[in-house]
Amino acid sequence: MTQPVTAPSPPPTAARSNPPINRRWGLLMPLVVALALAFIASLAIGSVNIPPDQVAAALLGREVERPVWAQIVLNLRLPKATTAALAGAALSVSGLMLQTFFRNPLADPFILGISSGASLGVALVVLTAGVAGNTLVAGIGLTGDFALAAAAAAGSAIALLLILAIARRMYSNTVLLIVGLMFGYFATAIVTILLYFAVPERIQAYLNWTFGSFGSVTWGQLRVIAPAVAIGLLLALLLAKSLNALLLGEVYARSMGVNLRRARTGIMISTAVLAGTITAFCGPIAFLGVAVPHLCRSLFRTSDHRLLIPGAVVVGAILSLLTALIAEVPGSSAVLPLNAVTALIGAPVVVWIILSRSQVQKSFDT
Repeated sequence: MTQPVTAPSPPPTAARSNPPINRRWGLLMPLVVALALAFIASLAIGSVNIPPDQVAAALLGREVERPVWAQIVLNLRLPKATTAALAGAALSVSGLMLQTFFRNPLADPFILGISSGASLGVALVVLTAGVAGNTLVAGIGLTGDFALAAAAAAGSAIALLLILAIARRMYSNTVLLIVGLMFGYFATAIVTILLYFAVPERIQAYLNWTFGSFGSVTWGQLRVIAPAVAIGLLLALLLAKSLNALLLGEVYARSMGVNLRRARTGIMISTAVLAGTITAFCGPIAFLGVAVPHLCRSLFRTSDHRLLIPGAVVVGAILSLLTALIAEVPGSSAVLPLNAVTALIGAPVVVWIILSRSQVQKSFDT
């Protein structure tokens, strides 16, 4: 008589290697509190330090000790902090999806050329449409905002389509990274030609934009950024189960009933909208998309995208707010290029995670 076959139980070490799922979700609560504190700090600290109680009074519409403080909080720091939080969430989630889709721990919109495509779209709008001024997108109106975001999203979508076409033929992650790098060079060459024929004012505006900044975004432009980011994040959440299946490869995902064409299209649209919109209004922000997903995997000790996506939203927003705060050089009127600060923070984080976690590639190669 044959014995019934039973599934082997997981080894004791595997059961203890990850914290319980409830504890992992519980980590989101202190992170949300940290996000709230970082947001308040970004409103209170700057070239002019404002007491937290006065910040709260300004937000609640109450009388503040100095009327100029209310103007600083509501018209300058609040839209900047909101933009920073949205940008950190958008770039982190887009990087997380690309790392899973390509099963490459170094994939992100910047490295794979998607941000370069968005930059090219912005350059085509700015350097050929006659948009000029002290800042890149200030004062061009809501219609111009939509045109700018659409151009950046279209550029990032074209770059991602190119990567997807190459990915169908080439299965080497190194080849994909090289293709992304080459597309970046190609986009930079076109931008350089446009800059050569542009007037000095437009050249300076575009160069300032490439440094990255959250401070030039206005409330009118946030009416474009916030819905676009919300749509991209919602689509990412809907793709969580497909992303979990893709961790084990396309063959496994197909066997689990995942429509690969639909999943590819969803990831392409979500990443293009998230990265393209943020790049359009804030410039090409580097390292957030590659660093935050690794931080979330180390913190939550899971590869479940149902948890990683909201975790990346919160952690990305926190890190973005902190980098924006450092770039402001509190107590000084100087403002550092945002990309320089994100590189100073993001590069060591990525190196530390890769060196401290010998199995960082495991979730992409299983």
